[in-house]
Amino acid sequence: MLSTSGVGVYGFTGDEELDESSPPGTDFLARLAADWEAEALKARQKGVRVVIARFGVVLGKDGGALGLMIMPFRFFVGGPLGSGEQWLSWIHVEDLCEAALFAATEERIQGPLNFAAPGPVKNRDLARIIGKVLARPSFMPAPAFMIKLVMGEMGSVILRGQRVMPRRLQAEGFNFRFPDVESALRDLLTK
Repeated sequence: MLSTSGVGVYGFTGDEELDESSPPGTDFLARLAADWEAEALKARQKGVRVVIARFGVVLGKDGGALGLMIMPFRFFVGGPLGSGEQWLSWIHVEDLCEAALFAATEERIQGPLNFAAPGPVKNRDLARIIGKVLARPSFMPAPAFMIKLVMGEMGSVILRGQRVMPRRLQAEGFNFRFPDVESALRDLLTK
């Protein structure tokens, strides 16, 4: 069974590198994800091999998170969100699909796996790279209070982030096609 979860399970820990051995966080989102994972793991009692896929932010061509991220850049007002110091753990949609297939077919794999690229990026660097790839300016920061006003609780999540590493996936032999955000964005935004 491949159960989906998210890197939000770790909570918000600033610059600390997190991997599958890191403990869950204590905020609401982290507790919800941990409870969800605990329920999925109960299938082991019936002899089912369970993989918990902890998704980072999925970057794909058809809208979603990337569509929201690039909109201001299209209007020449892109830039970092809040302080720009928060980490974004992300994964290209093609790597996510390949990782899911890898986890499903490799019988030895079970338990939590971080479905996040090995190159998490700070928001300020993400903004700079989006601007570079789209040939648009990337210096117009969005103030934290505006993000919270427009997005409510989700705004707080965006302004914090996690620095998550896919150590178990890599140790099992999975190779990312898009390990860094610039190669992922070039693939998604220039084709």
